[in-house]
Amino acid sequence: MEDLSLVSLGLLAVSLLATGVVAGIIAGLLGVGGGIVIVPVLYYMFTALKIDPSVLMHVAVGTSLATILATGASSARAHYNRGSVDMDLLKRWWWAIALGVLAGATLAGNISGGALTLVFGIVALAVSANMIFRKEGSHLAEKLPGSPFREVLGFLIGGISVMMGIGGGTLGVPTLTLFNYPIRKAVGTAAAIGLIIAVPGTLLSIYFGFDLDGRPPLSLGYVNLIGFLLIIPASTLTAPLGARIAHAIDPSKLKLVFALFLGFTGLRMIYDVFF
Repeated sequence: MEDLSLVSLGLLAVSLLATGVVAGIIAGLLGVGGGIVIVPVLYYMFTALKIDPSVLMHVAVGTSLATILATGASSARAHYNRGSVDMDLLKRWWWAIALGVLAGATLAGNISGGALTLVFGIVALAVSANMIFRKEGSHLAEKLPGSPFREVLGFLIGGISVMMGIGGGTLGVPTLTLFNYPIRKAVGTAAAIGLIIAVPGTLLSIYFGFDLDGRPPLSLGYVNLIGFLLIIPASTLTAPLGARIAHAIDPSKLKLVFALFLGFTGLRMIYDVFF
């Protein structure tokens, strides 16, 4: 990595703090843990800093998962206090999600950065298209399926989410609404799912990235401590604001905001892989 001037470092710090503010609001608003914003921002920042491309996306994902430890907790608590977290579902689902996280993190630790970026972009774009083009009120079934299909869904949510460095909202919200969950309860429950993903996901990111060359300075495995320490305070403080907004606006507008964020991010990441 090239040496940075004090001005460049200052701009980087301000950018990371601003990222934290936006990520925190989105965490509370959409239950996504902010990762849908943090991962691409860190990806482009690390690219500008000339971090080794072989570890760049892995560090963006790992650092994002670490920040969700705080933003997800703050968001989940805010939604829980408003009664929008389905605790009965979490008690039946947590272990399947955790197994998915273990499998997804293991896979992510053994594939290239380009492949990881492509996973992020494709899944984000697919979920965005579903949210935009699915007719209002349409759903696949009146409730989640029973075992073992319910556990398979949890496994996939955990596995794909940890590979993308995101909380449970990106896949959890559309999955739950597909089975006739009210959007606010889906968002609140997804925020709690984010914690189930972030805790083991962060530990595994540290493990798989330990002692590898090319990582940014002050990185613990694939978790960059500079990004973590700058993003956490701003995102934690603003997550409750996002939760309040989520309970004050039209649910259809909430879905549209969610879809637009996913669509823009997905297209941009896919473009970068191929061009």
